[in-house]
Amino acid sequence: MSSHHPRQRDPELYIQVMENIDRAVFAVTRQSRITLFNAAAENLTAISERQALGRTLPELFAGHEGLLTLVRAALDEGRSFSDYENILLRRPIGLPLPVSASALPLFNHAGELNGAIVILRDLSRIRELEDAVRRSDQLAVAGVMAAGLAHEIKNPLGGIRGAAQLLDRELDDRDDLREYTQVMIREVSRISNLLAELMDLAAPRPLQLVPVHLNAILNDIVLLQREEHRSRGVEFILDVDPSLPLLLADEALISRLFLNLIKNGAEAIDKVGRVTTICRVDTNMHMLRPGSRSTPMVQIEIRDTGRGMSAEELEHIFTPFHTTKEQGTGLGLAVCQKIVDEHRGLIRIESVPGSGTSIIISLPLLR
Repeated sequence: MSSHHPRQRDPELYIQVMENIDRAVFAVTRQSRITLFNAAAENLTAISERQALGRTLPELFAGHEGLLTLVRAALDEGRSFSDYENILLRRPIGLPLPVSASALPLFNHAGELNGAIVILRDLSRIRELEDAVRRSDQLAVAGVMAAGLAHEIKNPLGGIRGAAQLLDRELDDRDDLREYTQVMIREVSRISNLLAELMDLAAPRPLQLVPVHLNAILNDIVLLQREEHRSRGVEFILDVDPSLPLLLADEALISRLFLNLIKNGAEAIDKVGRVTTICRVDTNMHMLRPGSRSTPMVQIEIRDTGRGMSAEELEHIFTPFHTTKEQGTGLGLAVCQKIVDEHRGLIRIESVPGSGTSIIISLPLLR
């Protein structure tokens, strides 16, 4: 007969669970002093266990009033409190992180309140997905409008171009007047190009999926951009994983996507600066499709040292017709998002005014 008691606990197992769980977990005494700080808490807060243990919560999380209020309430009232929406975690490095937070009372064997457990969960990926859905809805509306608009404008535009070209020929010996017809023809061409971009949003051609060597595409684009911006003092750096597997994608669209983004990065630099393109398998993210194994993702980051963008500019960055360029149509990033969506990927932008911009794209490595 086994002498193993069903309630006997293995402390080693508890430690393993605590260190491998993907939520940040830390425990505090009734005086708010930190007594436990797991590995996920270190990763999420960018604070080491050594820095955290023994310090008080108000000391370690100064200014995080929402979080401190939750823990105080759990310690005062002896019950659980949560906030799934409003807590932004400011860290020593990196951007603030949206988190959900729960504070649970901690009781000892005698049922006395001993402290509290705090559980934090990173919501940044969830927010990214919510943003992607919202942007896709915006694009769908823009696409419907674009289709109607392009159809209505194309015919009269063709008439205007034809008449301007005929007039241009008639005025062969009148250079002073031909200036005006040239302007008309040029501006009509500009509208035609805009309509073509609109049609890309409205009715993109079906994807032609082939195995694509992403490293080779990025290498070619960087080579061309380096040449194009040689006189401007823009440095291009390419850092790719040579063992990256082939990607199942539409080669023309993927090339267009990265040409757009790398070119944008270079154009955001006023004088001297750097555009860095990094390509790696994303170890933090997988795509799970019903009835199949999870698919790894490849992450491509394009980072420039340009002028950067304010939070307000970032809010509208994917909105069709919103542009910060003098000659821009405001459709470039909307089309980029469409290409990423069609490849079942995600795109996000991080930027700090005066410090540059990072565009991070995750694409599934579909077999």
